[in-house]
Amino acid sequence: MKSEPNFRVCTVEWRDGMETIRRLREEVFIKEQEVPVREEWDEYDAVSLYVIAVDESGRPLGTGRLSPGGKIGRLAVLREHRRHGIGSAMLKALLEMAKKEGHHTVFLHAQCQALQFYAKQGFTAQGPEFMEAGIAHRKMTLTLSRQAR
Repeated sequence: MKSEPNFRVCTVEWRDGMETIRRLREEVFIKEQEVPVREEWDEYDAVSLYVIAVDESGRPLGTGRLSPGGKIGRLAVLREHRRHGIGSAMLKALLEMAKKEGHHTVFLHAQCQALQFYAKQGFTAQGPEFMEAGIAHRKMTLTLSRQAR
């Protein structure tokens, strides 16, 4: 039985975390999921807000971003560290960031295999399935609580 990893979620700007963010996304999206390199990097990289999950020794485990338009994306956890709450913790941090940025709703393009993960976090699927980077996705939205944090 695997022990639960100790980790923390940090916020980081692209310029400060770019190398780590790139390594994590390359491992999960480009190598594991075979997303074409040209589709992984975009104009939102430099202007988005990021989170990085690290273990007790500071080793990166995952990352995610919040784009200026309220889109959560590029949520990635290294394969060997999945199902330990890291993705949920990063998503929660991104939702808090969205509230601080003044977003009333957020959205994401969920890989269909991850729909239940996002539904458990309160997201609702919208519209039909579509292909993005060769992977089936659905748009999902969440209305953020206006309550104090």
